[in-house]
Amino acid sequence: MESIKQQPTMPCGPEKSWWKEAVIYQIYPASFLDSNSDGLGDLAGIISKLDYIKSLNIDAIWLSPIFKSPQNDMGYDISDYRTIHEPYGNVEHVERLIEGLHRRGIRILLDLVVNHTSDQHEWFKESRSSRNSPKRDWYFWRDPRFDPDGQRNPPNNWASIFGGSAWTWDEQTQQYYLSLFLPSQPDLNWANEDMRRATYDDMVFWLDKGINGYRIDSMNLMSKHPDLPDGPITNPESEFQSGALYFASGPRMHEYIKEMRMEVFDKYDCMTVGELGFTKDEKSVSEYVAKDRHELNMLFTGDIVDMDFGSSSKYGPGEFRLQSLRDITKMWQTMMPKIDGWNSVYMDNHDSGRSLSRYASDKEEFRAIAAKMLATYMGTLSGTLFLLQGQEIGMANVPESWGIEDYVDVEGRNAYNSILKQRGEDADMGDFMKELRKKARDNGRLPMQWDASTNSGFSKGKPWMRVNDDYQKWNVASQIDDKDSVLSYWKKMLALRKKEQDVFVYGTFEMLDLTKSGEDMFAYTMTDYTGRKKALVLLNFSEHNNTFVEEEYFGWRKLIGGDKSQGFSEEGAVLGAYEGIVFCNW
Repeated sequence: MESIKQQPTMPCGPEKSWWKEAVIYQIYPASFLDSNSDGLGDLAGIISKLDYIKSLNIDAIWLSPIFKSPQNDMGYDISDYRTIHEPYGNVEHVERLIEGLHRRGIRILLDLVVNHTSDQHEWFKESRSSRNSPKRDWYFWRDPRFDPDGQRNPPNNWASIFGGSAWTWDEQTQQYYLSLFLPSQPDLNWANEDMRRATYDDMVFWLDKGINGYRIDSMNLMSKHPDLPDGPITNPESEFQSGALYFASGPRMHEYIKEMRMEVFDKYDCMTVGELGFTKDEKSVSEYVAKDRHELNMLFTGDIVDMDFGSSSKYGPGEFRLQSLRDITKMWQTMMPKIDGWNSVYMDNHDSGRSLSRYASDKEEFRAIAAKMLATYMGTLSGTLFLLQGQEIGMANVPESWGIEDYVDVEGRNAYNSILKQRGEDADMGDFMKELRKKARDNGRLPMQWDASTNSGFSKGKPWMRVNDDYQKWNVASQIDDKDSVLSYWKKMLALRKKEQDVFVYGTFEMLDLTKSGEDMFAYTMTDYTGRKKALVLLNFSEHNNTFVEEEYFGWRKLIGGDKSQGFSEEGAVLGAYEGIVFCNW
């Protein structure tokens, strides 16, 4: 009998899913488009731009909170999870939005804010009505501590994330309630099963209407240490200290996520992305997203938007260093495959300054090419890609000329007032304003720049916040028909990402050593699962030309990016200031 030749085995391809391949476009409703001239963006405005969103090669949108709210924290203080904030529209608008998106093949994620509610939520109103209320234990209530002089003090030394104490005194019931953010945002007590069931019911309400998943706000704050102990003294000059050791990723956190998954998410074809604060190490992340854990699809670890934070606080002096980006990118791109987890790929969100201004350059001579370079970075990495509205046209931070009166976000203004109080009324705040300009949440919430008309085409009324000064040049209308614009580049990059998903979405990342790339260049390869197709990504993070010469890549053709270069010659690849190029071997 003729012997049978053993055929070489082909490596198994990646396990594919719609949410892994999706490009998700974050919309900040108040700032997207105002349809009725009241100065606030609304759902009707979003509905009117669905064809534009489709044209970007977007697969899903993520809506920042749209629910009923007093808006003390721009909708992250929810007073009713089943009613829409009236200036945005109503439930019927949401249903029309879902239908319009699905008709275009686009999915929708909502923001799930369930670490806390507004103090105007009926649950909290009932909870604070009496110490004997059936919902008293739906929130954290504690007696005061008294010092030797009989002075009333909060139950522990935790600092609010927005400044001051994390505890708010309730005169009526003579107890404090926990409010890690604003006093008007009391924290829910997830140890209470009745509260959890009510929250799950609200999640199901929107999934039954056809939404396709949730971004879970402040996800890992839902489980606190049951004793709520004092935080360690890390800032001796402050009365209140970070309690993150005891309020982040507490002992029942994974139990709650698994229960949420079993009771809600597993019954739908939906995706989940959790916001992970404070604990960003590999072990902590793996416990949420490793496939065998059966918890979340992916996380926002936040480290990519924290790279220029000060050593002791967000608004302390800090500078972006390219090595930080290299380290963070390498860590997550190489770690996730080991645990069968999945990455989120992002650089901007509603809580951050614009990456173009912070990590590249918004100088006029470099702005367009720098925005394209960052698009190249994001578009070539493995994971689910998230794009913030305006990022596709190279929107930048507010100008240095803006004073504190032009900033509206509570976090930044509270930080300013706190520093001013420490320094004295007439103190020079120039150093703080420099950091605020880079990192303020206002930057990610600027009104969308549609055209060069009054208020950038965002509103015919008075916008709820000032439109950026540069809108007459930097807008959608000026770029949409320009094949060399940032907008056109993003469309090409996302189309390429979809076409070559085995290389980019599902590919294997390998960073090239600094001896090959040099200090100012970020160089890496992405390889498909067969090992046959490989792309070389070169990103120049400097204002001067840089040359990359490695014999291994001679003869490779240019896939995207660059200006004049068409292929990798024996002289190597010369990258202009803030330029990005992708070469390939196929």
